[in-house]
Amino acid sequence: MGKQTGFLEHPRENPTHRPVAERIKDFAEIEGMLPRPALETQASRCMDCGIPFCHALGCPVVNRIPEWNDAVYRKQWRKALALLHSTCNLPEITGRVCPAPCEAACTLAINQEPVTIRHIELQIVERGWNEGWIVPEPAPIKTGRRVAVIGSGPAGISAAQQLARKGHSVVVFEKAPRAGGLLRYGIPDFKLEKWVIDRRLDQMRAEGVVFETGVNAGVDLSATYLRRTFDAILIGAGATVPRDLPASGRELQGIHFAMDFLTRQNRRNAGETIPPEEEISARGKHVVVIGGGDTGSDCVGTSRRQGAASVTQLELLPKPPEARTPYNPWPTWPVIMRTSSSHEEGCTRLWSVATKEFAGEGNAVRKIRCVELAWSEPNASGRRDFREIPGSEFELKADLVLLAMGFLHVEHGPLVRDLGLALDGRGNLTVDGDRMASTPGVFAAGDSMLGATLVVRAIDAGRQAAEGIDRYLSGR
Repeated sequence: MGKQTGFLEHPRENPTHRPVAERIKDFAEIEGMLPRPALETQASRCMDCGIPFCHALGCPVVNRIPEWNDAVYRKQWRKALALLHSTCNLPEITGRVCPAPCEAACTLAINQEPVTIRHIELQIVERGWNEGWIVPEPAPIKTGRRVAVIGSGPAGISAAQQLARKGHSVVVFEKAPRAGGLLRYGIPDFKLEKWVIDRRLDQMRAEGVVFETGVNAGVDLSATYLRRTFDAILIGAGATVPRDLPASGRELQGIHFAMDFLTRQNRRNAGETIPPEEEISARGKHVVVIGGGDTGSDCVGTSRRQGAASVTQLELLPKPPEARTPYNPWPTWPVIMRTSSSHEEGCTRLWSVATKEFAGEGNAVRKIRCVELAWSEPNASGRRDFREIPGSEFELKADLVLLAMGFLHVEHGPLVRDLGLALDGRGNLTVDGDRMASTPGVFAAGDSMLGATLVVRAIDAGRQAAEGIDRYLSGR
């Protein structure tokens, strides 16, 4: 695969980022592109490792990574694009926002820097768009079967495209004004500009997929209507119920869920007018982000661009190590210290901190009271316990608090209730091997049955659900 000695001859080369002083003034994407010769050299680092853990263990959609790396190295770009699209409907999305578990599982990562898999993926698909190689692929024969897809996030989009290409008539219902779900409203533009989504949606429309936006399935359309009108229904809605923090003072103004904050900025970027009573702005404020994951990082970058006076990010867990521990061996995902592009732009990060109370002046939050935590050493299973450190209490200025502690499950609204869908212990929809839910003819994919997860896992779940729906509709 690639050049057998490439990994010995060439070091890893990462794509460039726009300078911090420049990029915090706008919401344009920050990552650049490696020149094509440099990219082909990077593809040559893919070694003939025998067992490609990047593909077999690291990649949720099981991308054929060694094969398209080899094709890029040999300048067979159209072959690489065909291989890429054979397993993933949205490589221009995953090439931008995926955390790349494939790279963590790369065999080269045992003792060297892994292959730049994610960036190679992005450049393959972007060249495909630029060269005009990516065109609509409508089904030659229609089956006469109709499928309703609820939700236009990565799971819904992937399933809808797969089903349309099998000849089924697909209608995607999205309650937001525009299609794209989390991709459009949750991920900041500096990571994913929205023309990227629109380009793929236009291809899908040309393939026969119909998008009905501003429609809340289960409310605007009853479950009875959907069952009567469509031969199958796919629930591809996201896990939109956020995890709350029931601390004293939670009712104060200025405390918001992270997704409400991020969504409003994306709407502004799209030219929408935000009513004054719905405004959430970090301009001139001391911002505290509670939660150390990707959503929290996105809040940091967005707050910096809005002109925050200061940004502090709190994490309950201890500071990660700089390198893998014995409890975290290759090829598992490395739980190590990471600095995102947003953190590079200016942020105070605190670990092992619990929020005890919100305090304010009048009805508005002005500070939060915290306590430091002491964590035990990992036990035999790698689990750790914590305790509060006596006398470690401290306060932080906080004019705006953003809760970014993750998401619980899909909304248990009229659609889930009226369709009679069973839930597991975590509040997710239960499904069988074909991704069919407890009600025959109703399927689930993505966050609705997995809980909050990676975009790439949602894509894979959407593709698998599409296969299950096709088998159901064809009587197989």
